[in-house]
Amino acid sequence: QVQLVESGGGLVQPGGSLRLSCATSGSIGNIYAMGWYRQAPGKQRELVASITDGGITNYADSVKDRFTISRDRAKKWVDLQMNTLKAEDTAVYYCNVRRNIIGLTYNYWGQGTQVTVSS
Repeated sequence: QVQLVESGGGLVQPGGSLRLSCATSGSIGNIYAMGWYRQAPGKQRELVASITDGGITNYADSVKDRFTISRDRAKKWVDLQMNTLKAEDTAVYYCNVRRNIIGLTYNYWGQGTQVTVSS
C-alpha cells in the first residue's frame, strides 16, 4: 500500500499563490506516474497536472503557464506550485500516484486539501 499525505491548501486572494505538497510512504516502488487532481462542488474530478517516471509533465489547459508540478527522484514527494490563482481554481485538490505491478495499474489517492480562491 501507498499512503499519501497532502498539505498546503487554504484561502488565497485572486492573483495569489499557493504550494501544495504530497508526501508518499509505504510501498512506493513501481510508481510510474504522480499527479494532482481537483474536484469542485457539483463537478467531476479532473486532472490538473501529472508527471511521469521519465519526468514528462502534462497540464490541464486551464492551468498551463500558471501551475508547475515537481517531484523528487525518489518519489517521496510531489508538489504543485500554483500561481495567479483564479476563483475557478477553487476545489478540493487530491494527490494521486499510480503503480504498475505485473501489468496491473493501481491508483492511490490522498485525503484531499481544500483550496479556496476568494477576495
